[in-house]
Amino acid sequence: MPFRADYQDPFTRQGIEKVPATAHGVYGLRKLGEWVYVGKGDIRDRLLSHLNGDNSCITRNNPTSYVAEVTSNADAREEQLIRELDPTCNRRVG
Repeated sequence: MPFRADYQDPFTRQGIEKVPATAHGVYGLRKLGEWVYVGKGDIRDRLLSHLNGDNSCITRNNPTSYVAEVTSNADAREEQLIRELDPTCNRRVG
């Protein structure tokens, strides 16, 4: 099941700051219809960290937008979305 998209905006500081500081759940980064990364946690905090370059794969792939969904079951939902969407930066090498 794809994202329900509680939040969907450009992957910019202004777009990310629309997410309430208390929102926890899962999020996905995209560019041109391609999934770059799926993660979980404090949505706003994690997105700002990625925007600031904490993950070289994300930075290299230059996502342009994000989607996010608030959920109390982030571990299972993240796993489901990674299997379904096969994001570039979640693929394991080896």
